[in-house]
Amino acid sequence: MDIDLQNKKIELIQWLSTLDDQSLIDKLMKLRKKEKTDWWNEISIDEQKSIEQGIQDAENGKLTSHSNVKKIYEKWL
Repeated sequence: MDIDLQNKKIELIQWLSTLDDQSLIDKLMKLRKKEKTDWWNEISIDEQKSIEQGIQDAENGKLTSHSNVKKIYEKWL
């Protein structure tokens, strides 16, 4: 592990151990919980269906090359 990263983690642990601000601790706990949340559960059902359809299309070989997509949409790029 990067020594600089290790030092930053130690510094944060030391700072956190002296922290008395309840609202800041609550914010940190929310951040921690959010980091553990699976993004899949945070997106809409329509977005999930769209991603699943894209995966299925790719698995079935229904793909369009990047160069073809650029030709189709070049007037907007």
